[in-house]
Amino acid sequence: MNRSWTQLPAGRAWHARPPQGSGPGVLLLHGGDAAALTSLADLLGEEGYTVLLPAHADVVAALDDLRALPTFRGRVAAVGFGTGGRTALQLAADGRVDCAVSYYAPGSASDAPVVLHVAGPSELARRKNFEVYVYGQSGAFATPGAAEYFKPAADMAYSRTLALLRRVLGPYYDLSSLWEAHRSCEFETRDADATMKTMVTQPYVNHIPTLTGGYGQAELHRFYKHHFIPKSPNDMRNIPISRTVGADRVVNEGVLCFTHDTEIDWLLPGVPPTGRYVEVGLVGIITFRGDKLVHEHIYWDQASVLVQIGLLDPKGLPVAGIDSAKKILDPSLPSNAMMQRWRESERR
Repeated sequence: MNRSWTQLPAGRAWHARPPQGSGPGVLLLHGGDAAALTSLADLLGEEGYTVLLPAHADVVAALDDLRALPTFRGRVAAVGFGTGGRTALQLAADGRVDCAVSYYAPGSASDAPVVLHVAGPSELARRKNFEVYVYGQSGAFATPGAAEYFKPAADMAYSRTLALLRRVLGPYYDLSSLWEAHRSCEFETRDADATMKTMVTQPYVNHIPTLTGGYGQAELHRFYKHHFIPKSPNDMRNIPISRTVGADRVVNEGVLCFTHDTEIDWLLPGVPPTGRYVEVGLVGIITFRGDKLVHEHIYWDQASVLVQIGLLDPKGLPVAGIDSAKKILDPSLPSNAMMQRWRESERR
């Protein structure tokens, strides 16, 4: 078990341990209910941090407890919510931590790196010495269990928090290589069990155009084993276009090429093989937790695929076939051919 309530010299605290045994420290400070943040402490533990969430108010003593833990190694950050956010910023201003993150609460300027997450527009966005993000929400939008909790904004704030922690504390994970290892299991060794070992306990995959994939270990393993790996054409390949690597995710852009010589359950479910060759632009947003893949959001232009296999007549419709992929590969190819009014602006 990598997490539990623990009695320490300064008092009771939730202790989340990193899978690798030790790691940099995060002091997680609540705004009134420590139990509400235990799930966040666990996530940060999986990211490679030794996390301490004290149930008491003596944060300086809690820092001493954190540094004394056998799982602690390296530098320390304070991450706080509400009044805990104000305390986190004060710890940074006093030089007690190496960086700080505050949700909702302002605080003192600091020489240490600071991130501030605010719900709505604020004068704080123009204040120096803060990296400020505004979410257009209300109240405790990023606090698990709060009435105002809004997962999309909370997830974005979490990624930005993690970016600061990675930059100042580490640990570093080569997400690009981890993604390549996952893809190798899918398309080279074609091993569903090995694919799942690259992922967290409860991952998910969402192919947006066809709503295929799976949520959770059992469903996703079933998907990979029976409907993805054996139902992808042998000649399927991806031409890489771009890759952006962030603190916890990879955004991968490419052109997917294949011959429709088998029923592709995940991309063309229920469509018998047509033997047609297809090229289509594809974008994947792949998120990691520590060194394990959490989820994939995969997007492609399904209309372009349907045109290329002969199931959609593009005549009179604002859709393109293989030309859309060709223009990704060569942006200098003509633009606006579908736009009849394009000629009207020629001499304007």
